[in-house]
Amino acid sequence: MSKVIKIKKGLDIRLKGKAEKQLVELDMSASYAVKPTDFEGLTPKLLVKAGHEVKAGTPLFFDKYRPEILFTSPVSGKVLEVNRGERRKILEIIVEPDGKQEYESFKKANPNDLQAEEIKENILKSGLWPAIMQRPYAIIANPKDTPKAIYISGFDSAPLAPDYEFILKDSFNDFQTGVDALNKLTQKVNLSLHKERNTDFFKTTKGVDIYEFSGPHPSGSIGVQINHIDPLNKGEIVWYVNPADVAKIGKLFNEGVYDATKIIALTGSEVKEPKYYKILNGAEIASIIDSKISSNNVRYISGNVLTGEKIVKSSFIGYYHYQITVIPEGNEPEFMGWATPGFGKFSMTRTFFSWLNPNKELVLDTNLHGGLRPFVVTGELEKVFPMDILPMQLLKAIIVEDIDLMEQLGIYEVAEEDFALCEVVNTSKIEIQQLVRKGINLMIKEFS
Repeated sequence: MSKVIKIKKGLDIRLKGKAEKQLVELDMSASYAVKPTDFEGLTPKLLVKAGHEVKAGTPLFFDKYRPEILFTSPVSGKVLEVNRGERRKILEIIVEPDGKQEYESFKKANPNDLQAEEIKENILKSGLWPAIMQRPYAIIANPKDTPKAIYISGFDSAPLAPDYEFILKDSFNDFQTGVDALNKLTQKVNLSLHKERNTDFFKTTKGVDIYEFSGPHPSGSIGVQINHIDPLNKGEIVWYVNPADVAKIGKLFNEGVYDATKIIALTGSEVKEPKYYKILNGAEIASIIDSKISSNNVRYISGNVLTGEKIVKSSFIGYYHYQITVIPEGNEPEFMGWATPGFGKFSMTRTFFSWLNPNKELVLDTNLHGGLRPFVVTGELEKVFPMDILPMQLLKAIIVEDIDLMEQLGIYEVAEEDFALCEVVNTSKIEIQQLVRKGINLMIKEFS
């Protein structure tokens, strides 16, 4: 029997533009990219240059400090260019597909018949290892570690988030094989489901401990789930994997190929017909949103509105993102501003009359409605932060770079995404998620 955990603190932001459960398979993009900037703490070393022929699964670069971690091409074709930024920092490796989609061959086997090291080696060679993340620090897992548990969240509670049961409805066998592989790498695999939203799809999974969560966002955040199931202590390591990536790992062992196919949700109030699209990872944004947007003055986001990355049409979808969100850009003047009744505005309190209809789907833009202000204690953060951690005190410890206090206040348990709602409700308008990452990077620097 699954265990039920109720999340009381949090906030559901109801936005217009949820994807209908209709799947459309798109033609191949004109180009694909693997972006080292998608991976925190990575120092890439190139293995290819412009003009090189590659297959799906051919290594493009590796981690300088952990050379066994490879990053491979999602398509077969030719390396078009390597884009660099300041100080020759590698930003993108762009591949032009040949339309044939030929694959590198990897080991095809039942994970139950393999040893842990054989499973690690196969995942590493295929380029799927970056899909496995770790806490503390929310970075790519170290293959030399043995985690005390691996976590999979079967749902996402963020605004307009994709439905993973719909995404994986034809891939349950691959998902089960992926779980079997992960079970060889740890003593325990935990699968989290939402009590009201999830159906029986994931409940037939073998080899997992199932936990059911109820309550608002961030109940789907992996950090919240870890904190409520088995809080992380200093010196402990856990891994976590997106359920769609678990299925990719399973397909690697079932078919012996790295299949970069992913199903994403195109969402947001500015999308004409929000629905799901089948693409290959790293696809160009323009190939996905072409003629599907109802306005020109919009913000494109790879991911959700709380934790996603601002992008332009000529860029590429993020490695970890299964959602593209399009909302109005908040750069136009507003008549009367705060003095309007605000029937279509969002507020956690009763500042606007929108509280009279809490279930209404809102059209929200990117306007911050104010500038940077002093960061003072207001009690706002605690209302939406359901972890057994003091968020305001931890943030202040990060600001003054007090390593010992950061440890005591739970820096090992958190990542930027856990503070996304804090950033929404905080009247100081500071970049809280950037601040949390700054603190995490300081810890890595001090103890690496």
